[in-house]
Amino acid sequence: MSAKNNNDRPGHFCGRTRREFLWEAGAGFTSLALGGMLGQGFLANQSLAADGITSYSSPLAPKSAMIPAKAKSVIFLFMYGGPSHMDTFDYKPALYPLDNKTVEVKTFGRGGHKNTGRIVGPKWDFKPYGECGKYVSDLFPNVGSMADDLTFVHSMTADSPLHGSAMLMMNSGKVLSGAPCLGSWVNYGLGSLNENLPGFVVMLDKTGGPISGAKNWSSGYMPAQYQGTVLRSEGPPILDLEPGNMLGGGVQRSVLDHLRAENELHAAARVGNPDLAARIASYELAFQMQSSAPEAVDLSKEDEETRELYGLDREKTADFGRKCLMARRLVERGVRFIQIYSGGNHDDNNWDAHGDLKYNHDKHAGATDQPIAGLLKDLKRRGMLDETLVIWGGEFGRQPTAEYAHTTGRDHNSYGFTMWMAGGGTKGGVSIGQTDELGAEAVDRPLHVKNLHATVLQLMGLDPNRLSYFHAGLDEKLVGVEGAQPIWEAIA
Repeated sequence: MSAKNNNDRPGHFCGRTRREFLWEAGAGFTSLALGGMLGQGFLANQSLAADGITSYSSPLAPKSAMIPAKAKSVIFLFMYGGPSHMDTFDYKPALYPLDNKTVEVKTFGRGGHKNTGRIVGPKWDFKPYGECGKYVSDLFPNVGSMADDLTFVHSMTADSPLHGSAMLMMNSGKVLSGAPCLGSWVNYGLGSLNENLPGFVVMLDKTGGPISGAKNWSSGYMPAQYQGTVLRSEGPPILDLEPGNMLGGGVQRSVLDHLRAENELHAAARVGNPDLAARIASYELAFQMQSSAPEAVDLSKEDEETRELYGLDREKTADFGRKCLMARRLVERGVRFIQIYSGGNHDDNNWDAHGDLKYNHDKHAGATDQPIAGLLKDLKRRGMLDETLVIWGGEFGRQPTAEYAHTTGRDHNSYGFTMWMAGGGTKGGVSIGQTDELGAEAVDRPLHVKNLHATVLQLMGLDPNRLSYFHAGLDEKLVGVEGAQPIWEAIA
């Protein structure tokens, strides 16, 4: 009888005889007990790195900062599609009376280069908030209430006005795929503070992921341990993490395979096969996450006041609110870098307002304003904001002119746009840089995406111009071989 029919034979279980099953189960659980008695470091101490001399160590083991650090973790609130800066945080009073008038202004978006355009006046009023008197749009009244804790950068620039390449630049510093993302660099430089959870977590919009997909949280030419792990806000937090899915069998099979994988890991390290060792180390992380991840994202442990603070009691804000609350819980447990996407898929499912600007931004700001403010308030009251860097922004901004003849939609704008930061060693109540009176381009203190990346690394205790990874004969850096300076005015 062929092996494929063994399940139909008496005395056979999952293709094994009774003797095979009892032998494997007995040996496996004996090894489990032995492993517990020896401690986690016993086998690791017997292993060597690829040079055959150095002791093997996990690439995610905690590392010392290169320079004094102000932040321990980063939460990047990514507004995918490109929010309009002159309708949110970059107050341009000159635009209101110019509504529907055609003016001379240079723009460059998906519609190409233009020298004239029809002005779209802002659709929302602005008013001052906080002691700093920062003018914020009525789209973001809750975030506006935190103005004294925010550092606004109004003169951001990027190299591309197209979503795919601009997304890659904002995430990896390059317009082409294949480079490690910001979260990967942070974990490469500092390691993880929690061996049972990923160091780089990504939470996507319920309508889907952004253009270019997983390239936006890839580890590029670095080992896979540094790539982002997609975490879901509902259902199982991490797909394929259940015992039956992790290594292709039931609970017993998962335990046995895990033990075999551990033995294979150390054997591989002894013979100088770090790639195989790294691959199986990822299985070990998955095994550890089986018990840790569900607890980390269990929001039932939060009191009702906290849930309301994030907007979990309202249908419109509940989805993004859950992700923001999960982010706070993950930061508490040592996760270094968390990226939350607002907007996914296409058209008005993200901030890409080419048609009806008011409908689009009312929808997305309405879903995110309260949760974002709730996150900032919650971090602050728990004493965590000082060591947690929160970033808000998209891949670019939008133009002051209409894209089409009879709509209010705006085209893409990488010549000048707004992002803000809070906590993590930044100055609150500060505005840096400026766009022209129409918001078309940065004219005062133009800053590049690489300057933003350099600021994040600097605050995390990593010298942006020294942190490098040797690849293909080059000491690659997130900020490029030419380097970039942090935004010093933003650092307290």
